[in-house]
Amino acid sequence: MAIDHRQTGWLTPEFHDRFRMIMLHALARHGLACPAYCLMPDHLHLMWAGLCEASDQRSACAFFRRHLNRLLSPRRLQAQAYDHVLRPAESAAEALSATTRYVLENPVRAGLCEDWREYRYSNALIAGFPELDIRQPDFWRIFWQAFEKGGFVD
Repeated sequence: MAIDHRQTGWLTPEFHDRFRMIMLHALARHGLACPAYCLMPDHLHLMWAGLCEASDQRSACAFFRRHLNRLLSPRRLQAQAYDHVLRPAESAAEALSATTRYVLENPVRAGLCEDWREYRYSNALIAGFPELDIRQPDFWRIFWQAFEKGGFVD
């Protein structure tokens, strides 16, 4: 999702915290997990995965965009986001990990950092897992455990 006219100046630690809260509500409300996101100075990348048959990415996106535009005001998201739905082969564990890594490497390719782990505006988000961090060595084990149980882990 790009900021209209590629405006910058909105990406701050406070914005990041509020962004996470909005996304957390969108994910929980519509049965989704976010294995990776990356906020760049003029756009953002989101990866969402449905946790159950009732998951609704379109409704989640509309909810998310409405609330994010309020947070961005007077800036706004571009009217049309670029969407790519992963095919089954792309969403298998290895392929999803590679796609996630590609998203997380955006700040490196843009020259904002040397290692994606240094970039403070990237992570993952699953409702019920406040300490989950994509930088953790056991991230994928925890993610897949939560994913396979619809976001709930005993």
